[in-house]
Amino acid sequence: MIDVLVRLYPAAYRAAHGQEIVDVHREMTADLPRAARLRADADLAAHALRVRLRLDSASPAGQLFAMAAPFALATAAVHSGLRLTRWYAGLVLSPAPVQVQLAAMEGTWILYVLLSVLVCVGAVIALTGRWTLGAGVAACGLLGTAAQWAVTPHLYGEGVAPPVAALLALAVVLACPPDRRGDRRLSAAAGAMATVAWFPVVVVDTRAFAVTTDYGAWPMLVLAFTGAVLAVRAHSSGLREIGVMALASPPLLAHAYTDAWLAVLPVLGMLLFLPVAAALTAFFQAVRRRY
Repeated sequence: MIDVLVRLYPAAYRAAHGQEIVDVHREMTADLPRAARLRADADLAAHALRVRLRLDSASPAGQLFAMAAPFALATAAVHSGLRLTRWYAGLVLSPAPVQVQLAAMEGTWILYVLLSVLVCVGAVIALTGRWTLGAGVAACGLLGTAAQWAVTPHLYGEGVAPPVAALLALAVVLACPPDRRGDRRLSAAAGAMATVAWFPVVVVDTRAFAVTTDYGAWPMLVLAFTGAVLAVRAHSSGLREIGVMALASPPLLAHAYTDAWLAVLPVLGMLLFLPVAAALTAFFQAVRRRY
């Protein structure tokens, strides 16, 4: 079995480290029960695929996905949280008693709410320190969202944006190298970004203020601003940080696409927030270095 798993590594990597991998793996799994041995084999296969895809923690792509994973969870939570908020606002603002509405809820709507809750709760758990558990809970919610859309797409509005965004967010989270997961600084920044992106829109959706919709622009603006702040604090040009935010942006773009009644131009305009933020960050860094 180990020989088959080692073949998953690229030829050059296998030639350089293959025998060492085999020896270490056999020594580590010699006295393990079957279930633990299978788990170790799965971990080895996952590492081999990461090395082949250049998504290990030593590669630039792996480091990029490591930075993007907390923000992908955060944006997925914002998207799911806004769906929950609108469902709850409709429930409360309806003239029918809440108890009657809840009693009459169909199973598909109950599942819709449950999946959104799973994404939100999972993101909170992951970003507050228990990454593996939280990411697993959120992954169940994201996969369930994509599966439910395939059966009852009308719950999520027209278009394929919600399931595609859910799967892309999940892909970013899974692409994060295991030894780079749960970075406290990035998790705190992602949590703050999610809070600032979600709360003002909730205030609008619950009609606390009579203002017109932003067509999903506010969460994207917060995401771009977060990338700029991270770049300024790291004294970088901003390209890497804005690239990270671009990887994390699909859930917010899906929200904007639905909010803008499936109009493409507003969403394309919101995409410009990211390069504009990168340009302003680079200009600020150049001025700071000069003076």
